[in-house]
Parts: sequence; structure tokens; C-alpha cells
Amino acid sequence: MAEFMKAAVYHQKHDLKVEEVPVREPKGNEVLIRIKYCGVCGTDLHIYNGDDGSAPVTPPLIPGHEFSGVVEKVGSEVKTIKVGDRVSADPNDMCGECYFCRNGREHFCRNHIGIGTTLDGAFAEYMTIREKQVYPFSDRLSFEEAAMAEPVSCCLHAIDLCGIEVGDTVLVIGGGPIGLIMLQLARQAGAAQVILSEPVAEKRELAKRLGADLVVDPVNENLEEILKGCCENVDQVIECVGNPKTEVQAIECAGRGAVVMLFGLTDPGAEINIKPYQLFKKELKLTASFINPYTFERALKLLESGRIDVRSIITDIVSLDEIGKVFSDSAYRRRGKVMIRIG
Repeated sequence: MAEFMKAAVYHQKHDLKVEEVPVREPKGNEVLIRIKYCGVCGTDLHIYNGDDGSAPVTPPLIPGHEFSGVVEKVGSEVKTIKVGDRVSADPNDMCGECYFCRNGREHFCRNHIGIGTTLDGAFAEYMTIREKQVYPFSDRLSFEEAAMAEPVSCCLHAIDLCGIEVGDTVLVIGGGPIGLIMLQLARQAGAAQVILSEPVAEKRELAKRLGADLVVDPVNENLEEILKGCCENVDQVIECVGNPKTEVQAIECAGRGAVVMLFGLTDPGAEINIKPYQLFKKELKLTASFINPYTFERALKLLESGRIDVRSIITDIVSLDEIGKVFSDSAYRRRGKVMIRIG
């Protein structure tokens, strides 16, 4: 095995370079993974733009936390993972000892370790990670699809918090990769009607193919009026844009007794104007979703079952050597999900 590898290293705002860096040998309970694919996430873009994401970042850092690959080497204490396994991994590692870990809320761990945020991630040829975070998958799943397990696991946590009941009407705002995953999960949860609001025509067409009952162009159509005409009540609204305007719109479009899930990650300083009377009058539950507690294995099982389609969401596959253009050219992000091909 090589002592050095290629990796995309973040140094400071708008400074991401592909460099030669040392490969870190796995210690006792660690696994060395030869990375095949790594998805570009909104958190990676926040890091690139110098903003806070889900965890503090101290450069130099190798970003990337949505990945799949093959086990290259294991430490002496590894028990269940073996060389040659096809794997994905949960990038979030918890201490198990702080107040939140000891009270069943590990995702708020005071000593949280995040692969690709607080530790080097998977925009690299190899990555070392603890065995407890690694999940094998079968050859029924491609490496590209398995790299989507992390975003699917985050979406599953949000869907759990929404409390969708069989027969509900769900509105998803934003038809990017997350919105397209959410609409499929809402249907799997039993929603009778899933409506998606998205200004880009190609994304609306894809949403229809993935199971949306109705798609709306919020730029040229009146979303609130359409909702009044097509359903008695919107039971859940899932905002997947992370824009203050669409977050306000989510509250305005929510029906009586609805849950409003603000999933999209805004800029840290963003603010929205909320009318408390509106929350009172409709008895709204306003919530958000933080990372992916206890959902990673469920996500892989769901992907292996074929019950949701993530392959159609992947619009671009770019080599590691060309990763810079994905971050500098916003056209990639407007199209859909970008995968970085490593191996």
C-alpha cells in the first residue's frame, strides 16, 4: 500500500487544493478504507465558503463525509469488518460518556467527532475510521448508491420527527437531492399526497418520476392558492432549501395542526420573521433536524431494498483531480447531486 495519497485539502475560505498527503495507518480498532465515491454535501459548501456547518472546522482539513469504498486494512482489535468488505460509514462518532450520550441523545455529544468536519474526511484516496462507524453492504448496491447512505440517514431522522401518518398530505419545498429523497421517504411513511415546490423544470419532472403527486413552480404559480384547491389540509411541510424566504413560506403554507420541518441549512447568521399569532392560530409545531442519530443502518437497508431511488438524483460524477470546479461553479449544484469519483 502507498505511503502517500491524493486528497483535496481545505486551507481557508475558497482554498481547496488536491495535494499529496500521508496515509494514516489504522490503529487497534480502526479500519482503512480505499474510497470509491464521495458525495458533495451542503456542509462541504459551507466549509468551502468559510461558514460554520454542523461542527467547527480547523484547517488544514480534508472534507467529505458521504462515501463508500473497500476495506484495505484493519487494526489488530477489529472484530467484525474484514479486508475486501464493501462499506459505507457513519461520519459521526460520539464519546458515549457526556451528559447527552448518557441520556440517549448522542447526536448532541459534547465531544462529537465528525469525519470531514473535525477530522480528515473522504475527498481522498484512503480514509481511516473507527470500526464502530463502518457498515458493510452487499453487491446489490452500487458504490455510488451506497455513498448516498449518509444523506438518506439524515433525511430519515427528519421524517421520524415529522410524525407522518398514513393518509397525510406532505408538502416538500425544494427539489434538490435532499428534497427528492424526502418526497420518496414521505411516500414510504404512508403519505397519501406528496406535493413538491421547485422552480427548476427539470427537477419538477424528476420529482414526478420519483412519486410526487403534484409539482408546483413557485415562481410562476401561486403555491398557497394551489394548495387550497388540491387538499383539505397540509399536515407536514418539509423545507429543504435553507433560505429564509422559503422557511417563512413553509410556515405560511402549513395547515392546521401541522409540523413544519426546517431541514435546509441556512447561513449561521440568517434570521426569519415569525408571527406568533400564526403559530397559535394553526397550532403549528416548528422543528428542525440535526444529523442522523441511529438511522445509518436503516438507510443502508432501505437503499438495498430498492424502495427509494437515489441513482436518478446523481447528476454529475467528477474526478478528484477536478473537484475544484464543483465548488467554484454553481451550475453543478443547480443540476443535482455531485459525486466525486476517487477510486
